[in-house]
Amino acid sequence: MFSRSIKAALVAAMCLAGPVPAAASELGAAIVGGIIGGAIVHGANKPKKRYYKSTSSRRTSGVSSAQREENRMTQTALNYFGFNAGGADGVMGSRSRAAVSQYQAHMGWPATGHIQSHEREMLHSFYSRAQVGGPEVVKAMQRNPQGVRGLLTAWRDERMGITGSRSGTGYAGLPMEVSDVVDEIADSSEPSAEQLLQRAGFIQMADLNADGRNDYVIDTSVTGSSFWCGQSQCAVMVFASGPNGYARNDFRYARNAQLTNTASPAMFQCHQAVCSMDDPGSGGDVQMAAAPAPAPSVPIAPPVAATPAPATSLAALPMAGAAPADQPSLASYCSKVSLLTTSNGGYVTAASMTDPDLALSEQFCLTRTYAIAQGEEMVKAVQGMTEAQVEAQCDSFGPALAPYIEMLSDTPAAQVVPQVQKFVLGANMTVEQLQGTGAICLYTGYRRDKMDVALGAALLLTGAGQTPYAELVGHHLVQGFGVERSDAQAEGWYELALSALDGGATPVFVPGQPERAELLRAALSGESAGLTPVPAPQTTALPSFSLK
Repeated sequence: MFSRSIKAALVAAMCLAGPVPAAASELGAAIVGGIIGGAIVHGANKPKKRYYKSTSSRRTSGVSSAQREENRMTQTALNYFGFNAGGADGVMGSRSRAAVSQYQAHMGWPATGHIQSHEREMLHSFYSRAQVGGPEVVKAMQRNPQGVRGLLTAWRDERMGITGSRSGTGYAGLPMEVSDVVDEIADSSEPSAEQLLQRAGFIQMADLNADGRNDYVIDTSVTGSSFWCGQSQCAVMVFASGPNGYARNDFRYARNAQLTNTASPAMFQCHQAVCSMDDPGSGGDVQMAAAPAPAPSVPIAPPVAATPAPATSLAALPMAGAAPADQPSLASYCSKVSLLTTSNGGYVTAASMTDPDLALSEQFCLTRTYAIAQGEEMVKAVQGMTEAQVEAQCDSFGPALAPYIEMLSDTPAAQVVPQVQKFVLGANMTVEQLQGTGAICLYTGYRRDKMDVALGAALLLTGAGQTPYAELVGHHLVQGFGVERSDAQAEGWYELALSALDGGATPVFVPGQPERAELLRAALSGESAGLTPVPAPQTTALPSFSLK
């Protein structure tokens, strides 16, 4: 019924639309009948709307106003942490109870669907703490596979006095200890963490202690930072796996006269978590006497995620490759925006906004992070396909939707959307399949920094009835990622998304923060000096905003 009604509405909206510049049926064939299509439990798990005829008699719910307000707070907090409780109406219906069950299961409690007082208190407390923001919240959203949801267990353990329980993975499946050092190096050098991870030789993997698990070698010679690598010596860190996690070993190796030598796993021998180095340049074992910003090793639980087979370079990890030389990197841009957000003590709000450009940049990167987190969960529901196969199918979004992407910079949103809707009607998939496929391909596009895939998916989702995704198209046009910049055309896409939210459309990004709409409006109305241009690739200059 939902599919028919949406398609009927699209047909009515496009009676006067022009010719379709691309064959949508080709996309349906290319995406294996919809990935992704019937394989996703997306549509099946979506609760059906029920309509009831009201009568003239009115009965009270028996719920006090105070209880209803507490329920609203609970629903808002659940939504913020990614447990979909629906609208915060103060009524703990079936959707809210399902969200409570998910929250309870995540925290390791019995999943009854009925929240206990201590569970509610912890949820409300952690939500309030997250709203304050700060570096730990920003970092969790940027790199933790669970996003802000990972804060729940971390803060629970902190409250209970449990230490050494930082199990999990960081950047691209790396152990948290390794990811922490990547951040440490990035904070004191110009390349962002994402850029460092893309540099060949920065991280190398090998089983150094013969325990069947990957160990990691971080070579700072590729950072270009004199803080870590000078004319005579370079710092190198080895993370060896032990019974309680990964231990950090710090060394320095001698540079040759040409400054061309680098570290390799063959230089190290490890027994459990303790390593030594045989430096060919110095003729012996050189332990690092004073590492920059040393961090003591804390035994922690090993990551539970499966690790790729041992390799000699980071290229074997399932992570995004380097962006083409002539394309700016959104991942790198968001890393710099994240540093600004951290230095400012949290996200810009409508009340605190002094720089509309920064506010829009923060919201762009926030929606990117949310789309990645949401899509990652959906990929787990895809049956019979590996992630690499899903990515290969999603790559067809670029060519299939390229004609519409080309229209964005000089064609109003009101004219582009009907064309995309005609494309949707011609695809060999149901609307539900298109929406599920679009959300997954949005995730793979952003995760791999492939703007044609991400922007094509955003357009498809907008045309398939999820109009709030139009916000992403506006962000791309404002910042110039994957499309030529056009502030004038961006305004139409922002207005399309905001009007849909005003009309009762379900928010697709951070549903627990309805104030985002007000912030976007304030930022758009406050643009007078123009938007900050995207920094050109392969340049040593920082973005036009100042990093402190």
